[in-house]
Amino acid sequence: MSATQPRVALVTGASRGIGAAIAARYAADGWDLSISSRGRDALEARAEELRARGAGRVEVIPADMTDEEAVTGLAAAHAEAFGRCDALVINAGMGQKGAVADLPVRRFDRLYSVNVRAPYILLQSLLPTLRSTAGERDTAKVIAVASITGVYPEPLLSAYGATKAALISLCETFNLEESENGVSATTIAPGYVDTDMSDWLKDTIPGDEMITVDDVATIAYSVSQLSRFAVLPNVVLTRPGSNLHRA
Repeated sequence: MSATQPRVALVTGASRGIGAAIAARYAADGWDLSISSRGRDALEARAEELRARGAGRVEVIPADMTDEEAVTGLAAAHAEAFGRCDALVINAGMGQKGAVADLPVRRFDRLYSVNVRAPYILLQSLLPTLRSTAGERDTAKVIAVASITGVYPEPLLSAYGATKAALISLCETFNLEESENGVSATTIAPGYVDTDMSDWLKDTIPGDEMITVDDVATIAYSVSQLSRFAVLPNVVLTRPGSNLHRA
């Protein structure tokens, strides 16, 4: 890869919220992008915005994270379009609140499918491309958006937190296996972020007192600037005050 050739990122869950903010941060630096979420129309609109922000080529690849073939197809489509991946941003996920006593197992299964199984499949499917990219320019990064509830427990979020803890563990083990190849993973574990996923709580915690999507995007972009010799396993973002170990 030449020094002037744009770098490339694949961002899942990119049509809104944290994923959209991360994609915009990469676009501002002139990266080429593949963006993915379930709905094509929202992605096409987002792609136009990213091009206006300075992105180079933007590929739109819709994919349902509960569909294994769609996830493997996403990896294949990105690899075919660009042939490399400097940053894989695993952001697509879903939330669910409920006490252990009450939350139906089928909802836990869906959480696990989206928040853990799909990232595993995507990592596995895109790993040859990540390795070859690291061989060309010395490093490739995986950035996975987890949650502070995967580090510290939070009432009513046991199932969600369990899936995010699993995602953090997956990425840490990935580092043991792949970091010497120049491919390393960082999970970002924020407390409550001002997105529609946290709307249920905004009567208690106003959105303007939550972590911003741009805060998370800043961390994600910064990780992509690290050398192969800097492996950052997990970053916890907390809110001000007494929330150090709470969402």
